[in-house]
Amino acid sequence: MKKKDTLFVGLMLFSMFFGAGNLIFPPFLGMGAGTSFWPAITGFVVTAVGLPLLVLVAISLVKDGANTLGNRVHPWFGTIFTIVVYLSIGPFFGVPRNANVAFEMGFKPFLGNVSVSPTVLLFGFTAVFFLLVYLLSLNPSKVVDYMGRIITPALLLSIVVLCVLGFSKLDKPLQAPSETYQTASLFKGFIDGYSTMDALAALAFGIVILTALKQKGVTEKKQLTAYTLKTGIVAGVALALVYVAIGFLGAKMAAYGTFDNGTALLSNASTIILGSSGKVLLGLIFTLACFTTCVGLTIACGQYFSKILPKLSYRFVVTAVTILSFLIANLGLNQIIAVSVPFLVMAYPLTIVLVVLAFCHRFFGGSHKVYAGAMLLTGLVSLYDGLKMFGLESSVLNHLMSNLPFASVGLGWVVPALAGGLAGVVLEKLSRSSSSNEELQLEKAS
Repeated sequence: MKKKDTLFVGLMLFSMFFGAGNLIFPPFLGMGAGTSFWPAITGFVVTAVGLPLLVLVAISLVKDGANTLGNRVHPWFGTIFTIVVYLSIGPFFGVPRNANVAFEMGFKPFLGNVSVSPTVLLFGFTAVFFLLVYLLSLNPSKVVDYMGRIITPALLLSIVVLCVLGFSKLDKPLQAPSETYQTASLFKGFIDGYSTMDALAALAFGIVILTALKQKGVTEKKQLTAYTLKTGIVAGVALALVYVAIGFLGAKMAAYGTFDNGTALLSNASTIILGSSGKVLLGLIFTLACFTTCVGLTIACGQYFSKILPKLSYRFVVTAVTILSFLIANLGLNQIIAVSVPFLVMAYPLTIVLVVLAFCHRFFGGSHKVYAGAMLLTGLVSLYDGLKMFGLESSVLNHLMSNLPFASVGLGWVVPALAGGLAGVVLEKLSRSSSSNEELQLEKAS
């Protein structure tokens, strides 16, 4: 494959990853971290860039992508976990959230004092937005050309203009970190990286990238893995640079006030930097970022569900995903985020452990017991962490969970995951020893 094709596929991957959360969370992190910005953004980049890249490589190493990884725990787990991931980052959470953010930042600021109900305006905007998503998603073979060669360069140029002008105009010193970033800012950034949903998105985008590479003539397994890594590095470097840039912009903005979220921060920053023109530039950035991510997620869902359910055509699945996303998007951004964050807390640790196990697969012989043990204990801890965010908690369990190592920085699942994996190793050795003894007894008896 030509170098320029590698570049364009990498840029396409960047544009699919870079959506609403990728714009909102880094500047908000920067505002809170202040003088602790660098350790915080480092932690953020690990989970928001490094982990998705590892997921892509892990998927390229196995047949049938995310399903095969999950099947190593149990066939039922592989199917259910993968379906839940695709639905959550697709029509249930990821796509509607991006459409809502595009409306809030790319359309609503220019309406002024119109008499039309916000609900009606959202309905009209999302109808047009999802029609365009649908039309582009119907022909995934053209996505590299549209997104890699046209939309992504326009998006990156817009971000560069905003950040370069911002760094020259926002000349006040960084502020002291907020309470949550005063200690363990690296780990806080690590947890903040969950919010991008990119590790989960990588499970879905794996099939899109592999399909794009095959269309470029890459068919051998080793080549697919190598080019997945190369395109992933292109996307990862671009993502990391953008995160650092807009995160540092957020850190500089802390001296100009306190903002409730990343969208409010960026909106104020663009106005300070460029005046009324800043709203136009920021609106363009948000709209392009959210649109490309919605297209990528819709294509991923279409390719996956039409593959596991051959009776459903790709066009039918894309149509269903688009309609469902449109309906959920009209519930509003706050409702979507309120449900999606607890889910992320539950799903992300499972994804991290599954990917780590995939890379360590050879060291423990690919034992199902190791996969099952690590995932079971990880799931129990992360499930409770997610349920707590819905107000479902117990004082006894709270005390137990709070005493787990690293629980104070949101990583209470790490030691249980290790313990479950080690227990699986022990059980596997005992099982093999028992089988060997039985074989010896049979040989003696014969």
